[in-house]
Amino acid sequence: MTRFKGTFAEVWISAAIALGAVVAVVGACGPGPEADAGVEPVNDLPNPYERIEPWAELPLGATQWGQVTGVEQGPDGNLYVMHRCFENSCADRPEDPIAKYDMSGRALASWGAGLFNYPHGFHVDHEGNVWATDARGDGELGHQVFKFSADGELLLTLGQAGVAGIGPDVFNQPTDVLVLPGGDILVTEGHGEGNDRVVRFNPEGEFIDAWGGPGSGPGQFRTPHAIARDSQGRIFIGDRANNRIQIFQEDGTFLEEWRQFSRPSGIFIDEDDTIYVADSESWGPDNPGWKKGIRIGSARDGSISYFIEDIESMTQEHSGAEAVGVDSEGNVYGGVVRRRMLEKHVPVR
Repeated sequence: MTRFKGTFAEVWISAAIALGAVVAVVGACGPGPEADAGVEPVNDLPNPYERIEPWAELPLGATQWGQVTGVEQGPDGNLYVMHRCFENSCADRPEDPIAKYDMSGRALASWGAGLFNYPHGFHVDHEGNVWATDARGDGELGHQVFKFSADGELLLTLGQAGVAGIGPDVFNQPTDVLVLPGGDILVTEGHGEGNDRVVRFNPEGEFIDAWGGPGSGPGQFRTPHAIARDSQGRIFIGDRANNRIQIFQEDGTFLEEWRQFSRPSGIFIDEDDTIYVADSESWGPDNPGWKKGIRIGSARDGSISYFIEDIESMTQEHSGAEAVGVDSEGNVYGGVVRRRMLEKHVPVR
């Protein structure tokens, strides 16, 4: 595991050393993930949910959904949703990528137009602040993390607009963001650029350290795509291109890996440590034999109880929910990218 820590100069020297090994690591790993160590596909489980789609009004001012990349309920009881505008990019688009709803599906507010290129990771913290990452750069936009109030006021920005890099004040394709109970901020980054790592900041946005590095060994990543925390304080990272979840202590100490949840695009863990893992890329060459959908189990022991199978679970194309969120009533929401929709899965009582 590579760790970047210390002064600005020390961080950049460490980053340069790590990047020097990227070509060798990627070459050794090859184009696809390692074999899943004999883990059999987990496809045949009950689905105690009813799928509702369409659900909710369109975002204010929108005539259709963009690619939905985030959905979470806030402590105010409202639902917050992020989408990628109408052209798989928000650059030069007038739409607001972040929308706020009440639980009946009524659109309340929207914001974010002009700030994003490629909206990607999404998180509503314990204070109700709304966080979003911009995972690609295009001119004067991208490679940033934004913190908004629940009403859309911009409170904090991490990274430099349109600037890709590895250092204490820049990102290269930040994929997701998580706020810890004490206020520290964890950002995953690396969407195919070989810079795969987790970066930690204090509540004011000042760099603390970073850990990870590209590869398939313990504590290494190939596209760390999602991040969540359980009640024990363990950090769960969806290491998507390695077809696994990796579990860490908050300081980056590796604990274990789980492969039974398939190829993770999104992770949500509720207060009871039920874990919801969205798989939007399996069945095809990326992870043969595993159906796409949302697997639901226990973050405590890794067992899986339910499987919400996607309506296109055996297509070669990437499809289905990439983002997943759960409300206080146990309803499961899927943010679907390729089909451009917000799905709601209601427990069958």
